[in-house]
Amino acid sequence: MQIGVIGAGQCDEETYKIAYRVGQLIAEKGHILVNGGLGGVMEASARGAKSRNGIVVAILPRGKEIGNKFSDIRIATDMGHARNIIIVHSSDALISVGGGYGTISEIAIALKEGKRVASIRPPVIIEGMKVFETPEEAVNYCISSSVK
Repeated sequence: MQIGVIGAGQCDEETYKIAYRVGQLIAEKGHILVNGGLGGVMEASARGAKSRNGIVVAILPRGKEIGNKFSDIRIATDMGHARNIIIVHSSDALISVGGGYGTISEIAIALKEGKRVASIRPPVIIEGMKVFETPEEAVNYCISSSVK
């Protein structure tokens, strides 16, 4: 399963720790992590996955050179925020950790596409997404049953 982890390119220490743990859990459970490949939540989740020998796919807004060092596969889109659609379509389920407008767009696209969306510290609450307190709950929700 490919699980997208979405959130802001800059975040506070607590949000970073949550995203790091999400990445660890995804890798520990044998799944592939997909994200936007930059800093903040994206770097934290990728770093967490790599700490557990996981695979990380980065869908980048520009060229390969801008991706964080924790990404195994870098997809250079040169599409800016439009890459959010690729992140969603490349993920079987998504977990948002904090975030802003870009994260909100990814959540909305994912829900419209019928994807399972878990959120920790959501920037907004949208009907259809599930809000959780812990990384364990969010990851378990995403993998608990087959998704689109």
